[in-house]
Parts: sequence; structure tokens; C-alpha cells
Amino acid sequence: MSNSNIGNKKSSPRKPVVLMSMGVQERKGHDYQVMTHKYIVPLVEHAGCVPVLVPTCCGTEDLEQYLDMADGVYLTGAGSNIDPSLYGQDNQTPGKAQDRNRDLFDLPLIKAALARGLPIFGICRGLQEINVALGGDMYQKLYAEPGFNDHRENSDDPVDVQYSAVHGVRLVPNSWLHKLLQSDEIRVNSLHGQGLKTLGKGIEALAHAEDGLVEAIHAPSLSPFLFAVQWHPEWQAAKNPDSIKIFQAFGDACRQQVRNKTTPHDLHHAA
Repeated sequence: MSNSNIGNKKSSPRKPVVLMSMGVQERKGHDYQVMTHKYIVPLVEHAGCVPVLVPTCCGTEDLEQYLDMADGVYLTGAGSNIDPSLYGQDNQTPGKAQDRNRDLFDLPLIKAALARGLPIFGICRGLQEINVALGGDMYQKLYAEPGFNDHRENSDDPVDVQYSAVHGVRLVPNSWLHKLLQSDEIRVNSLHGQGLKTLGKGIEALAHAEDGLVEAIHAPSLSPFLFAVQWHPEWQAAKNPDSIKIFQAFGDACRQQVRNKTTPHDLHHAA
């Protein structure tokens, strides 16, 4: 390797490090901590970030140390529901899996990341966690609520059909998301039985489904970048221009965080 190539490598900015909290999954009598491939790939390929998978089974003792290395937080979907006691309700879906370890890790993670000004991006369960962390609550059985559509997928359908775009989402005019996607309405997939009811403190809606359900949020009074959606932009993101824009926007926010952390001392040694 030539000296010029070495110099270029040293001077190139480092990629942002993004925390991804994992969830529990039982396999043959053993508990695993898992993260789905489909969430990781667009973070790397379109956001241009380095994922760090964080176990949620060991409590929050090391939370601040994880955050010390982070330039962003990415809260993904999962097959489990948030424990309703965390937003003041009795459990109406006892047959649905929960992941209390993830709940008790992610809710403090969100608050601590906000305190540090870190970018946060949430998908599906991640959106719901953000809402609960900021004092909001949920429709536990959205499909049983008058006036709302059934947003669940058919579990008997092939995966490609489950994740196909099945309904429209209207973007709030002149909002951040409206400007990002340059569209009044987009088509999204829908794979959730629960939905946002009362929005948490500081949260504002960015998009609504055809039945009025809040499908995207941000919190501009709390964070330079806190954004979450109820649909799944990670699914085949490379084929969806809207998804690419969303992941790129999160990556850009994380790169800004890297720049914010760079001191003159760091620049001197990087030269």
C-alpha cells in the first residue's frame, strides 16, 4: 500500500456507530438474543452505519457505556408486544408474546439517548417504544377498535405478500417527512395489531393511515432527529426509493453526530 493510500485512509471520516437492541427468542428450550437480517442490511447499505447489537437480557447497568460508543440508536420491530403495565393498562392480549427485558432496556435507552442528543430511528415496535417512553399509550387491539381498519398481515400468506404495500399513508403537509419524500401520500405495508393511541410528550404526527391512525412521528422539540414509523421500510429497502431516503436521512443525522464529536485534537491526529 502506498503512503498516499495510507494517508487517505487515515483522513477518511469514520462511519457512525448505531446501537440496535436485540430481543428474546426461544429455540429448543434455550433463550436466544436475536436481530433479524432484514433490519441490519439497510442500516449498513443505505444509512452507511456500523451496527452494534446490544443484548437486552442483562439489564441497564452498562447502558451508559454502550451510549458512549454510539452515534445513533435504531429500534427495530419484533414479534413481541410491550408490557401494557408500562403504560398503565391491563393486558388485553395474554396470548401474544412479550419481551419485558427489551421493554426495561429500551425505555431507559430512549430517554438516555435523548439526553445525549443522539439520533433515534424506530420501526414498528420501536415506534411504540418511543411513544411509551415519552408517556404515551397504545391501542392493544387496534383491529377491535371502532373506526380503525385491521392492520394485521395474514400469517398464511407468503412473506412477500405479507410485506406488500397494502394501504396509503398521508403525509402531514409541509412536514419534515413530506419534504424528505416529496410526496403527499405513499403506499406502505402493514403488519401490526397494535397502534398509537395517546401521543407521548413532545411527539408530533408526521403521517396518518387512511383510517386516521398515526403511522409516523417525530419530536422536534426534544431532538434534532427522532423519527419512527409504524410500517416496515427495512423490507426490501433497496427496491423502495422512499425507504432508501429514510435510511439515508438517519445515516446523515448519525454522520452529523460524528462531526459534532470531532474535536480539533481529533482532527490534528487524523491529518
